[in-house]
Amino acid sequence: MSGLLALLDDVAAIAKVAATSVDDIATAAAKSGAKAAGVVIDDTAVTPTYATGFSAERELPIIWRISLGSFRNKLLVLLPAALILESFLPQAIEPLLMLGGVYLCYEGAEKVFHALLPHGEPGVEADFETRDPAHLEEEKVLGAIKTDFVLSAEIMTIALSAIPESALWVEAATLALVGVGITVLVYGAVALIVKMDDVGLFMARRGRLGLTRGLGRGLVRAMPGLLQVLSTVGTAAMLWVGGSILIHGSEILGWARPAHLVEAAAHAVATLAPAAGNLLTWGVEAAAGAILGLALGTVCIPVVGRVISPLWSHLTGRKASAH
Repeated sequence: MSGLLALLDDVAAIAKVAATSVDDIATAAAKSGAKAAGVVIDDTAVTPTYATGFSAERELPIIWRISLGSFRNKLLVLLPAALILESFLPQAIEPLLMLGGVYLCYEGAEKVFHALLPHGEPGVEADFETRDPAHLEEEKVLGAIKTDFVLSAEIMTIALSAIPESALWVEAATLALVGVGITVLVYGAVALIVKMDDVGLFMARRGRLGLTRGLGRGLVRAMPGLLQVLSTVGTAAMLWVGGSILIHGSEILGWARPAHLVEAAAHAVATLAPAAGNLLTWGVEAAAGAILGLALGTVCIPVVGRVISPLWSHLTGRKASAH
């Protein structure tokens, strides 16, 4: 009997330690997720643009495919890669993040370029309209997953930096919880956004009250404008996040002047209205990141178009696709 009681006591002690570990993981995941909130918002703003232009019945399947790609990015690639790099080659993390930041700057600048000069590449618009829908969907999904990879890398790195030093399995569990939670949050919100016009149409047609039908019609009328705003916000977010990654990474790698200039400008602006100091500081930092991102991305456009894309096409034997 004493042996059984001792065994039960050991089991209770193990359960208590496990419960404490689970609580620590949940707490660390919540703090890490909150710290990555800015990138999460960017991800939510960027993604709906990849589902626009398709038939209503394809919108949710496209979002589902992108979300599965996001799960794979975070859990099967970035999580083990982050832990391995942190353990064996921590000095490589920041340069890799900065490379991803350059990619975001290029993507954002390219969208600005096509918005300002829609006929910059003759035939692209006609090709968009005549291309096979299945092929176009595949291209959009792959493009969204590539962009998600960069944003997810930033999210997972921020989360990892916010986790207190602990056992490897605790860090892995925390990162997994952050990855799953953020992916569900982002793509759940995206699914609601892209289907909001269908919800409005249902309310307008089936609503029993005049107010309900009016709200439904308002949603339907507002959605094109909302999607356009999200597209603009998504483009700005790519530039802001990409530029901010480069400024922050340069400081970590020893070139702190850009970060100090941005910090000084933000402080000078914030002192003009102390009550809104935090908001003004964020605005200056975001604007600085976006300006740097647009400048660098604009430089990257001809480099990608004339050097990288032809080289990639030669190596893979595939025709370079236009965005």
